[in-house]
Amino acid sequence: MSDPAAPFERSREHYLVLFGAWLALLGLCGIGLALTPDPRGFGTHEQLGFQPCLPVRLWNVPCPGCGVTTAVALAFHAQPLASLRTQPFGLVTILAVVGFALFTLHKHLTRGDAYRVLPRLPWRVLLPGGVLLLGGCWIYKLARMRGWLG
Repeated sequence: MSDPAAPFERSREHYLVLFGAWLALLGLCGIGLALTPDPRGFGTHEQLGFQPCLPVRLWNVPCPGCGVTTAVALAFHAQPLASLRTQPFGLVTILAVVGFALFTLHKHLTRGDAYRVLPRLPWRVLLPGGVLLLGGCWIYKLARMRGWLG
């Protein structure tokens, strides 16, 4: 067992990961609170100066991230069910960012190094799982926009 009074050094990268995680959370909160959710269920990102979604304009087909910004804005405007209905991946994004920020804080408070732990995370499960989840949410968004779900 290590001596709690012993000096402990974290990598510089630990502080970058910690700072980056909390900056991402603050940025997500800021964007979510500052934007007005578009009633169409997509297009809220245009308030940030981005172009309208090209696949929606050309073919009326949502891109995989279609509606995520709107869903985030809805969640931060205390409308979690509308957020979930608009694009479930928006809530997944919020939960992932909050979870990662809390993970880095936990590592910091328990004298861990968030950067050194990153390679040991189960990326072979997390990445494919995230891609499958995004794909499922994309199919859901397509079905909602086409009116297949009512």
